[in-house]
Amino acid sequence: MSHVVLSGVCVAYDGVTVVSGLDLDVASGEWLSLIGPNGAGKTSLLRAIARLVPFDGEVRIGEDPSSALGARELARRVAVLHQEPQIPPGMTVSQYVLLGRSPHLGYFGRETGRDRRVVSEVLRRLSLEGLASRPVEHLSGGERQRAAIARALAQQAPVLLIDEPTTSLDVGRQQEVLELIDAIRLEQGLTVIAAMHELTLAGQYSSRLALLVAGRLVAVGPPKEILREPVISQHYGAQVKVIDLNGSGTAVVPVRA
Repeated sequence: MSHVVLSGVCVAYDGVTVVSGLDLDVASGEWLSLIGPNGAGKTSLLRAIARLVPFDGEVRIGEDPSSALGARELARRVAVLHQEPQIPPGMTVSQYVLLGRSPHLGYFGRETGRDRRVVSEVLRRLSLEGLASRPVEHLSGGERQRAAIARALAQQAPVLLIDEPTTSLDVGRQQEVLELIDAIRLEQGLTVIAAMHELTLAGQYSSRLALLVAGRLVAVGPPKEILREPVISQHYGAQVKVIDLNGSGTAVVPVRA
């Protein structure tokens, strides 16, 4: 149930179209990254998939239209990692991550031993065990971002939507988080759809890239096909050098004029 199909998806705010007639098929277990210049519609598309904004067209999660799913069932299928997650004040890291289990709780909303084990394992894998009892608002920006990722992973939904997953993280933590997400994707058949600003990271971790420009899908394919100097120059207005990393992906390096 983890493949995602978009048919004619349109998103508009106050009469201004930001995503227009977009068709996209994301295979189960795939990592698809949405790339494109600022204002291309990447975040709006993620929000449409998660049914966080009104949209025209159809989004199917597995065999079902998202519009036919109740909020609880949709949350069991789709987890969202926002670029700037809202964190309730006074909540500890473990309590915050436990919120990710909400779609799975029983009628009385009480967590079980399984829920606590899932949270404990996610905290361990994200190196957050030592911070479990600390209030989230006392964390650094990078630690807070890892807590938000932990909450999303604790949801154990087969589809994970992530908006700029490496925001506020240094280069070491960026690699750590992306490697972890990719490892879980491979282990569990997780489908990842990510809006990514860093083209080099997108090229290294994605199965395919979808290039959006002004709300329209202009190209989709493997990173080597999309991350080409003429394409980036045309759509980003940037001068870059694209470097093949000998089997480790592609690096996009800005070059001064």
